[in-house]
Amino acid sequence: MHNSRTITAVQAPIIPVVGEWARNTQGTLSLGQGMVSYPPPANALTAIADFGRRAEQHQYGSALGDKQLLSLIAAKLADENQINLNEGYRLMVTAGANMAFLNVLLAILDPGDEVILPVPYYFNQEMAIRMLNCTPVGVPTDSQYQLQVEAIKAAITDKTRAIVTVSPNNPSGAVYSEADLRAVNALCRERGLYHICDEAYEYFVYGQVKHFSPASIPDAAQHTISLYSLSKAYGFASWRVGYLLIPEALLPSLLKVQDTNLICPPLICQQAAIGALEVGSGYCKSHLPTLLVIRNQIISRLRKELGNKIALVATDGAFYLLLKIHSECSDLDLVKALISDYKISAIPGCAFGLSNGCYLRLSYGMLDAAKADEAITRLVAGIKVLC
Repeated sequence: MHNSRTITAVQAPIIPVVGEWARNTQGTLSLGQGMVSYPPPANALTAIADFGRRAEQHQYGSALGDKQLLSLIAAKLADENQINLNEGYRLMVTAGANMAFLNVLLAILDPGDEVILPVPYYFNQEMAIRMLNCTPVGVPTDSQYQLQVEAIKAAITDKTRAIVTVSPNNPSGAVYSEADLRAVNALCRERGLYHICDEAYEYFVYGQVKHFSPASIPDAAQHTISLYSLSKAYGFASWRVGYLLIPEALLPSLLKVQDTNLICPPLICQQAAIGALEVGSGYCKSHLPTLLVIRNQIISRLRKELGNKIALVATDGAFYLLLKIHSECSDLDLVKALISDYKISAIPGCAFGLSNGCYLRLSYGMLDAAKADEAITRLVAGIKVLC
């Protein structure tokens, strides 16, 4: 039987692959999948305690999302992101930010079009672009994983339709500067391109670093698309609730995509999201000090115990670190060996477009201090022997 050549050519989703290797090795600790260890706020669960008792809760809802949830999102965007929906934006709730990204691509791309992705990129976004018979164009970031705007500008062709920025970044943890994000947004305005801003990790910033939303820039509404998620901030990974902010002119196309792909966001998940947003972002921010302690603990140990074997940039966002190992070892083979021999998992950098060198993405969001310590002990021991 025939299989799609397009899908066959897309890279395998690395998280499930590594997850399966880890599950098959009992006792493996994970520095792999990006999740937080804390659960949703109690208010989210209370909000769905009586769900299903009204007949309308079993019927299709609005393709855009529940009115109360949309109202809470609009207030959040105004208060926290300084985004005014009255300037030409519309909102749509999706089943996670990955769906939001794919919905947007379906609305703006034709086969053969190009989308610029700063490298390292989020692998699911590269995969989505290829699934639509379009071309992801990787543009390197600098030694601190910050944007190189001139390099992005040089990569634009007559087939380019959008530039994607993920800040705070997955996989590097870099928080892009406001100046660079403004420069990319201005470039998109000048060239008639969309600026797709993935802000799923907007609350995960440390120290004096600030998150910036390009959609807050005056006159940005015609070309700026923003993606958001509740998965990380509210411990909502399995609930699949995200939303996107789009130029009003894209709404008819997005409605076609949403109705075909999802019909409407699941009502019970939206009800839980209402409960979470009523609690607010303080819920996430209360957990940041713990994450910061673990982050600093990991950075300190890796630098002390691996020394000149590695290069490690102490980025200021998300809950990821990119570890570059000075070795000719294949990072994919290294991940397999770390799991089988040392019972510790990580994600290879090759999945994020890092083909020049041996990189591992380390995710510490799921670990408490004791597990983080044991995880780094295993990782260090494995790298010393295997590399």
